[in-house]
Amino acid sequence: MKRFVNFIFDRRLWMFMGSGLIVSVAYIDPGNWGTNIQGGASFSYDLLWVIWMASGMAMLFQYLSGKIGIAGYSLPDLVRLKLKSKWKVFLFWIMAELAILATDLAEFLGTVVALKLLFGIPMIWGTVIAMIDVLILLILTQKKFRYLESIFVLFVATIGFAFLYEVIISKPDFGAVILHSVKPMLNGETALVAVGIIGATVMPHALFVHSWLIKNKYIESKIQDKEVARKFHLFDNVVSLTIAGFINAAMLIMAAAAFYKLGGGVATLEDAYKTLTPLFGSFASIIFAVALLSAGISSSITGTLSGQAIMEGLTDFKIPVWLRRVITRFINLVPLTIAILLGMEPLKVLVYSQVVLSLMIPLPLIPIIIFTSKKEIMGDLANKKTTTVFAWIFGSVILGFNAYLIASLFL
Repeated sequence: MKRFVNFIFDRRLWMFMGSGLIVSVAYIDPGNWGTNIQGGASFSYDLLWVIWMASGMAMLFQYLSGKIGIAGYSLPDLVRLKLKSKWKVFLFWIMAELAILATDLAEFLGTVVALKLLFGIPMIWGTVIAMIDVLILLILTQKKFRYLESIFVLFVATIGFAFLYEVIISKPDFGAVILHSVKPMLNGETALVAVGIIGATVMPHALFVHSWLIKNKYIESKIQDKEVARKFHLFDNVVSLTIAGFINAAMLIMAAAAFYKLGGGVATLEDAYKTLTPLFGSFASIIFAVALLSAGISSSITGTLSGQAIMEGLTDFKIPVWLRRVITRFINLVPLTIAILLGMEPLKVLVYSQVVLSLMIPLPLIPIIIFTSKKEIMGDLANKKTTTVFAWIFGSVILGFNAYLIASLFL
């Protein structure tokens, strides 16, 4: 007990923490809103077990990614070193960039929808505003990364308290919550949303960026003992992602309690916003939209950092982070504008984008498991055999879900 108390009150621990919080928005970004609201409104609590499963798997994978950073690498660094062939590295980079684009599309869309709900800004104009949201924050915090981590505390707290309030006022059936947390249920009808939940939680870009964040954090911390740094990283990872996991689950619980009884009447984010007012009052709607805006902006920052880490590690391109941001948003501006003009429902776009992300999880995941199991790369930080076995099992589960979805759609 004394050892744990000394660990908790170690000033170095609290200086080391922060990276897990930045990565944790992968659990609560607009993609999660899309899949969780769709899942809760359409299937009640039936898919709650998928959220807990995906959150647990993501926690292990993020821990492994962070260990790569403590070993002195980022995941993109190692991929470039091991692939060697320029064309193989280039192909990997293009695929990684596609994952970033799919991620940013959801984050971009979440911000645009939130601006419309809060301020009545037409979505087509919201896309312009959303081009500069993250740029301002990154410019203000570029000299002190710790400031950015502090801002993430505010974002995550806003989202967390918003959904705590929404869950309390929606009065869910806690017996059903407990039952469906442990009772697996999957069929052809729920497969699309289930795979979307996995993609929205075990996000490829977050697996890429965590190693890069921890690598920089370890260098800045000046901690000499890698085992101490590993323990700090583990604590940060578990605490941050546990909080995010509960927020993730709260989204579906709220949607199931508030919207499922309406018989599928909530099919859009705007429907959810408008439906909350007559059910629970205007304040419930407002904090719903504020939380969505917080999720869009915070996850966009993580996406930008991921893109920066991937480009730095896999290519020789050195461009300012603001330019990187503009390029990514401009590329996504085209399909998003087309979707808006065609009247496509944002909630469906969010769900489909997360399914794409689930299909792309093996891109960073397989290298992570392979690299962290090799002693010549990781040294004493190499995985224990049990850890590697669980990582491969979890990876196989994700592949199994993806295969089941494909089979249910085409067979």
